[in-house]
Amino acid sequence: MTNDSKGLTRRQFIKGSVAVAGAGALWGLPLREAFAAYPDRTIKVVIPTGQGGSADRLARTFSDIWKKSLGVGFEYDFFPGAAGQVGYETYVGRKDRDAYNLLFGNMGAEMIMYALQNPKYKFPDDLVYFCRIDIDDSCLYVRKASPFRTIEDVVAEGKKRAITTATSRLPHPASIGVLALGEATGARFNLIPYGGGNPTNVAVLNGEADCGVLPTANPISMGDSFRILTVFNKVNKLAKLSGNAPPVNKVFGTKIPDLYSSRSWAIHTEVIQKYPDRFEKLNKTAKQVFADPAYKEGYLKTGAPFETIEYGDRSVCTEYALAMVDLARKYKSILTAKKK
Repeated sequence: MTNDSKGLTRRQFIKGSVAVAGAGALWGLPLREAFAAYPDRTIKVVIPTGQGGSADRLARTFSDIWKKSLGVGFEYDFFPGAAGQVGYETYVGRKDRDAYNLLFGNMGAEMIMYALQNPKYKFPDDLVYFCRIDIDDSCLYVRKASPFRTIEDVVAEGKKRAITTATSRLPHPASIGVLALGEATGARFNLIPYGGGNPTNVAVLNGEADCGVLPTANPISMGDSFRILTVFNKVNKLAKLSGNAPPVNKVFGTKIPDLYSSRSWAIHTEVIQKYPDRFEKLNKTAKQVFADPAYKEGYLKTGAPFETIEYGDRSVCTEYALAMVDLARKYKSILTAKKK
């Protein structure tokens, strides 16, 4: 017989185990998840573009600060292809819905992709954005040695021949901008998608493309390699850093809508209902990153302007994402035709 003074009896042990198992079943969670503090292991992130681009830089700079509050690190997987569709379908279809898997995406470009390509997942049923980190206006830029000195020069030449225009991907706010400009002025632009910001810059630098269209922070981060000729927004909030490039509508009297990129963290929608405490911790600590002086310090080291950084919550993200779907549908005819 077991001595009760030295330990539990077999009956007591079984009784206690059943109670613990019952608690786990009651909560609808595995025992490990029911009692472990969240997070207790690495958070994995899907990025639907290639490694080494702006999304990679932005995500890592952010997570270097975020991990201080969460107490765990981040691991990144990159899935370029089909303008982001490969990464999104991988995330929704193959990653566990447990709050240990996140996606970091470019809402503008990837919601345009969603509207044009009809992927298998549904927004916002399958995933939601919950932490916008920036607002980065689209621009048209040329290499420093380009014969084009102004956006008027580009449009004038575009009325004589098709201007080869590098872009990171065809479904992108910047792509809408230049194609809408062509539609409004009669200039012809031949968009060539290069699969990322870095390859786009290389194409412009080596003269393979006459010009490029990207979020403004990207060419600015390259120092004096480029000249920005116009921005697709009512106001150029980075005027001092972009050579006072004029807004396109001010130059031509056009009515092209504001076209900007916004990167954001996203999560499976199911997680918010299944693990509300986990989501709340992610949501709260992500917002705190913006107030940490180390975030600005780390971001400035990348060479990109901190003026683009601007927090947006889940409701702001959802409103923007749905607006981009509407915009993509409006400009579908020119987005799906590479030559204008």
